[in-house]
Amino acid sequence: MKDWVLIRRLAGEGVPHRQIARDLGIARETVRSAVLSDRPPNYERKKGPTLFDGFEPRVRVLLAETPTLPAAVIAQRLGWAGSESWFRANVARIRPEYAPVDPVDRLVWEAGDAVQCDLWFPPFKIPLEDGTRVLLPVLVMVAAFSRFMLARMIPSRRTEDLLMGMWMLLSQLGRTPRRLIWDNETGIGQRQRLTEQARMFAGTLATKIVLLKPYDPESKGSVERRNGFFETSFMPGRVFTSPSDFNTQFTDWLTWANNRVVRTTKTRPVEALTADKAAMLALPPVVFGLGWRNQVRLGRDYYVPLNGNDYSVDPTAIGRLVDVTADLERVQVRLDRHLVADHPRVWAHGQTVTDPAHVQAAARLRAAFQQPRLVSVDEQTLIRDLGDYDKAFGVDWREAV
Repeated sequence: MKDWVLIRRLAGEGVPHRQIARDLGIARETVRSAVLSDRPPNYERKKGPTLFDGFEPRVRVLLAETPTLPAAVIAQRLGWAGSESWFRANVARIRPEYAPVDPVDRLVWEAGDAVQCDLWFPPFKIPLEDGTRVLLPVLVMVAAFSRFMLARMIPSRRTEDLLMGMWMLLSQLGRTPRRLIWDNETGIGQRQRLTEQARMFAGTLATKIVLLKPYDPESKGSVERRNGFFETSFMPGRVFTSPSDFNTQFTDWLTWANNRVVRTTKTRPVEALTADKAAMLALPPVVFGLGWRNQVRLGRDYYVPLNGNDYSVDPTAIGRLVDVTADLERVQVRLDRHLVADHPRVWAHGQTVTDPAHVQAAARLRAAFQQPRLVSVDEQTLIRDLGDYDKAFGVDWREAV
């Protein structure tokens, strides 16, 4: 390649072919061929018979019957004894001739129609409260028309956290699309059947949650491409100390990313968002039943469980039914609508979260229980005139006599 470029350059400068051949130590015919050729020399090995040629007809028969038959199974059935990688490469070469074609149309999205939703797992383990590091999901929502991106790291893939995250992101958007497009995420629904909480959520927002069929990633290609964009543009060189730190950095970065011109739409998402939101529905003022909710009878240890952790409660509520609620940030417990516990939510598992005030209250109650107050009783107060009972029941014993 280098000699071909050099020969053509020298020839173009007027250097005689004989001198070029002498200076480079090559034949004059080689110089002449390089000058006359419009492309660099390329060695191509002549194709000859291979071991696979004898197997190819039988391979084609099997692929005609079952186009998806794995190459390893074909090799085993035909008794192939050569290189496995060579056999797989040849099967891959001819398989497209028998595989069914699944063409994909380019989708056109209308303003206000849809928001594509997905979970992205950043390739970075986030430190939690107990010092462990785990991979956590990020809920990503992309408006299909404007390509405006919203995202937030959430504690889990449970239905409660998914719906709470969707509500928080839609609240940031300020409007509701006519459709929320999901693939078969367990916390949302599977096999075209939504979870009960997801149905209630969609009904309250007057929207529709659409579950895609399997092997249909193109229907939410916008959010799939953004996930790859996050890994190549947002993640490199960053360090995160906690989930809240991740969310802070990600939110700041999304502000920049939403101001970039999108190649397919030739506009910035923040500019197209105005028309997108104008065609969307208004958000309800509140969505009931969101987040974690449970009612338990508080035991003597005055702790309530929630998603693998225990949270302390004011011990004055021991033995009574309390309502436990939690969102992505707080865990609260109420007794007859009165707040008896309020903790930051812990994302690690197996943790015990204690309010010192609850421990002090428990100590006071324990001391009072162990030293009951003595009450003096007047013996005369235990004597009652039997005539009082006669008056109470309307009986006159003198008349009876």
